[in-house]
Amino acid sequence: MTVLHDTNGAPVVIGGGIAGLMTALTLAPRPVMLLTGAPLGFESSSVLAQGGIAASIGSDDDASRHLADTLAAGDGLCDDVIAAAILAAAPAAIEHLERLGVTFDRDADGKIALGLEAAHSRRRIVHAGGDASGRNLVRALTRRVLETPSITVCEATIAQRLVVEDNAVTGLLARADGGSVLFATDRVVVATGGIGGLFLHGTNPAGSFGQGLALAARAGAVMADLEFIQFHPTALDSGSFPLRLVSEAVRGEGAVLVDERGDRFMADVPGAELAPRDVVARAVSRHIAAGHRAFLDAMNIGGLDFARRFPAITAFCHEAGIDPVTQPIPIRPAAHYHMGGILVDQAGRTSIEGLWACGEAACNGLHGANRLASNSLLEAVVCGGWVARDIAATTLVSRRSPRLPSGGTNSDPTAVRPLLSPAAGVLRDGESLRAAASALYPLAMSHQQAASDPAIVGLMIAIAALRRKESRGAHSRVDFPERAEIAVHSTLRLGDAVAAAQDLLPDLVI
Repeated sequence: MTVLHDTNGAPVVIGGGIAGLMTALTLAPRPVMLLTGAPLGFESSSVLAQGGIAASIGSDDDASRHLADTLAAGDGLCDDVIAAAILAAAPAAIEHLERLGVTFDRDADGKIALGLEAAHSRRRIVHAGGDASGRNLVRALTRRVLETPSITVCEATIAQRLVVEDNAVTGLLARADGGSVLFATDRVVVATGGIGGLFLHGTNPAGSFGQGLALAARAGAVMADLEFIQFHPTALDSGSFPLRLVSEAVRGEGAVLVDERGDRFMADVPGAELAPRDVVARAVSRHIAAGHRAFLDAMNIGGLDFARRFPAITAFCHEAGIDPVTQPIPIRPAAHYHMGGILVDQAGRTSIEGLWACGEAACNGLHGANRLASNSLLEAVVCGGWVARDIAATTLVSRRSPRLPSGGTNSDPTAVRPLLSPAAGVLRDGESLRAAASALYPLAMSHQQAASDPAIVGLMIAIAALRRKESRGAHSRVDFPERAEIAVHSTLRLGDAVAAAQDLLPDLVI
């Protein structure tokens, strides 16, 4: 049985990470509903974030330098205007977060301490509790959300289908308490995070398989740059899922990459361990493929109190039986951040009326082909606020009762991981991508299977990666190693991906 719930015009925000929390808080005191599958404050990529927030607040820094670093990392595909606007908003965002109760790390003089990460030309990473920054940000924002009477939090509620009529949102079907709820609303925000759960080795929560992308894709929304997936080069190589992240800030403090012989295999690469993430990830992947193991050596960093600077990393290394002060940390690349997503404009509007997206689920052009470290938390904070203000300025139209959509089932990406991982990993080729698309297609088209929604996202990623016949940023084709002269964004609808799969794979039984 499906229960109809009229939100009385209140928008619905899907996702309890920083982007969703900031959207809900900025909408206050206007009523808003916040849906989250897990208890609020848990099971989001934001909670796992270690790197902090990139902000040009140092005396030797400014937004133009931050923009130059962002554009260089983005490898020709950043939207200069949107990137400049988001980065310019960073100092005000830090001040706003402090007013919301976030406590940032400070130096001996009482100034906000600034860390260095790869491809940044200045120290500009703001932390809140060292490598527990994401957790502390979420904790502070969650406290504010729970204290805000205009925000209705619906925990253990999983969004399953958008209801769209004439390209406009009229409702949202969700599962809650073992039953179905049809929310009658004409304004929905997708803030569901990333896709790391689609891969055998990922740093996102296991359930982060692109739920919001599947929602939007089924509704007919346009996706952009889905092929660009950032693999963090230094995830703790253990049997856990997700893999624990060994922050780039460890390399920023002087840790180096070595193999089982102790040889530093990136010493001759420009930028060495602090080269852009895609460069480091490819180097580590190739070294592992050649039969080596890879380690992060932080044992000889002078003046560093590792346990104090990186308490979370120290704790989970100890859980794995490793002492990072006296032993090298075993690492491997892992799916970490999705630069692609639902295509949005600067206000977060998608191609469907009444549907917004922000945070990692959105693609607004900030990151281009390769995200600059710690720009993502900044994007979540700034763009969550922009989406809220755009919604607040939207004139309500006469609302229609939503029809009950078909479909909707519990989703499980387990079957997708071994199909997508070998093809859409750090190093790709056409043959592997075709094989992945061939295997993902029937799963995606089987609407009642738990793998259907994850397979839809995986199929669209595989088709987008197959179409991009070049190597750029985080997308590396071994069969097309050169970078094209002209940088072009990719866009894709689900119907286009299905048709492309059918055309590219003539042996499919349709």
